[in-house]
Amino acid sequence: MDIRTMIAAQRRELAELLAGLPAGDWDAPTLCEGWRVREVVAHMTLPFRTSTPRFLLEMVKARGDVNRMADTTARRDAAALSTGELAASMRDNADTAWKPPGGGFVGALSHEVIHGLDITVALGVDRPVPKDRMRPVLDGINARSVGFFGVDLAGVRLVADDLDWTYGNGEVLGGSAQDLLLVLCGRKLPAGHLTGAPTGRFVQARR
Repeated sequence: MDIRTMIAAQRRELAELLAGLPAGDWDAPTLCEGWRVREVVAHMTLPFRTSTPRFLLEMVKARGDVNRMADTTARRDAAALSTGELAASMRDNADTAWKPPGGGFVGALSHEVIHGLDITVALGVDRPVPKDRMRPVLDGINARSVGFFGVDLAGVRLVADDLDWTYGNGEVLGGSAQDLLLVLCGRKLPAGHLTGAPTGRFVQARR
């Protein structure tokens, strides 16, 4: 399966899940700190609804800070669009050939996989990402991409228990490849997803 086909499949599957969500789940928190499901979906579908000139204008308004721009537009669009419109935007653009700047289609697949997991893991939905989609995402991980998320992996070696994949050096932090991908992206996971001595650094605090 080629990357474009994987991207389209990932979007369609998430759109199907979103279409069946109870209304209250759209306001549930995700692994993206400060964003509910509706903000994450608004962010994921922003490229389908925004022209290049509009995107550049939003970046100017955010003074070149891509994270500030992403947060502002996600909150704005989540408030303006209905849940039906958000889910339809994901479904209707499954085949759209969007690529993040400098990321290529592997970057687009990573974007869909990571943010999809932000939603499903937070909601407790058992929806494993197929391993043929995980492999190119994991192969695209490097020090620069990890640095973008600002996660501290000093003294930690990530070891997947469902794929032949490791990252880093030090004490072993085990888990599924998709859970370890979320660790690389700076997410705090619910308890029970990770194993090993460093686990406490990467799980959500008890509420």
